[in-house]
Amino acid sequence: MVASNPLFVGWSLRKFNATVINDVWPEVFFFSAVAAMVACVTKLTSHDLAISNALLSVLGTVLGLVISFRTSSAYERYQEGRKMWTNISIASRNLGQIIWIHVPLNRKDASGRALTTVESVIEKKSMINLVQAFAVAVKHFLREEPGVYFQDLYPLICFLPRYANHLNPTAADMLPLWKASEDERYPLEQAVAPGSSTSSLPVKVEQPTGAGKKLRRAKTFDPEAALADIQAHRPLLPARNPPHTGFLDFFPVLKIFPWMFATCSRRVRATLLHTKNPKKKKGPLAESNVPLEITVYLSAYFAHLLQLGQLAPAVATSFMNNVASLQDTMSNLERIGSTPLPFAYQAHLRMSVWLYLCFLPFQIVASFGYLTIPGTAFAAFLLLGFLEIGSEIENPFQYDLNDLDLDSFCLAIQRELHEITAHTTPAPDDFVFSAWNQPFAPGDRRSAEELAAASKAGDYTHADHGDSEPGMMTIRRVLLWNYREVDRMTRQ
Repeated sequence: MVASNPLFVGWSLRKFNATVINDVWPEVFFFSAVAAMVACVTKLTSHDLAISNALLSVLGTVLGLVISFRTSSAYERYQEGRKMWTNISIASRNLGQIIWIHVPLNRKDASGRALTTVESVIEKKSMINLVQAFAVAVKHFLREEPGVYFQDLYPLICFLPRYANHLNPTAADMLPLWKASEDERYPLEQAVAPGSSTSSLPVKVEQPTGAGKKLRRAKTFDPEAALADIQAHRPLLPARNPPHTGFLDFFPVLKIFPWMFATCSRRVRATLLHTKNPKKKKGPLAESNVPLEITVYLSAYFAHLLQLGQLAPAVATSFMNNVASLQDTMSNLERIGSTPLPFAYQAHLRMSVWLYLCFLPFQIVASFGYLTIPGTAFAAFLLLGFLEIGSEIENPFQYDLNDLDLDSFCLAIQRELHEITAHTTPAPDDFVFSAWNQPFAPGDRRSAEELAAASKAGDYTHADHGDSEPGMMTIRRVLLWNYREVDRMTRQ
């Protein structure tokens, strides 16, 4: 995502590509050519192509309002998408804290066996990894990248069961999470150990040319290196798979020639073979919703903890509310990504802009003369640019340079969850009564260790106030004095 102000920082090729110049310059060139034709004919010949400009201001105002509405509605979707990702971050942090802190370490499993501390930590960290996997799965889901075999997703969920039948798993028993990702070239059945619902670790598969290549933002930046090193039975797709940028992307007007060539080639082949064009192979009726599957496992873990009585009622309510928040946010993101503005509205608006720009030179040539050419070019760049911006940010979850940086959002969630699990959740007695803590400053700058020792000796006093009364009354006086002093100091 490019968000810096180009007026105050240096330009680069990436920032130039983030503009809409590459998208609108063919149309700007066309309308400039129309304006040049009108100006030359009017000035160099006896024909006068000028027409009345009575409707110019009226139509321009209406068209400007419509384009403004188009851009505003697209930016509103952009902002809403960012808010939804903030909700995912908040819910992920809350779930991570609940699982890591509120789920007890000393407990029993479903069979009644007491879990060791190491086993409890492994279980809780694995479920927190599923929370991280949810954000990554949402990213791929919004980018229309189905399946689970990605370098940043598969290591987080590879331990989940593949089959409903644990004894003799077959293709008919494959769970939806893995069934939707199946590839005939790499069947999962051959990688399953007998009597296991998950796959064994097969021999590492050779990566084909270009597949599984990690996209690195810098020579030392490799976010997938922080994940588990799990050998899959098939090559893993890269975490980022942006569309290839070619020559035709900078000259979109030339895309008509490959389309014409492909259309003629298909017709020629169909004529020679005396067959009709084959229809596209239809995929399954419904693919597995990977984020939904992950929330199902989180809900199952929640039910497991409730059955064992390991969660307090308030904590259990918060756990379920955050899982529901993830599901609700996912539905809203899907709504934003899959509900574009109606085609009739977009087509009518673009045709209206084209007609306005076509007739603009005829209306201003009498007043502007040869300045009609740059004037039309500027008007075309302005109106068409806003239209293109609205179309680009309408779905802010793809790989355009102006889209939301979903990868950085997922990495931020990953860092926060690892920060949560880095805490050892010590008891307050282990860190409160230390020499580093001065709880009653500025009124009393003694450390908590000294205050506790004085309290045990029964001689807690505040020397500055000359108060000889020990105990809570002295503490209350110190806190009251703190309020007055802090209020005075912070208001000056």
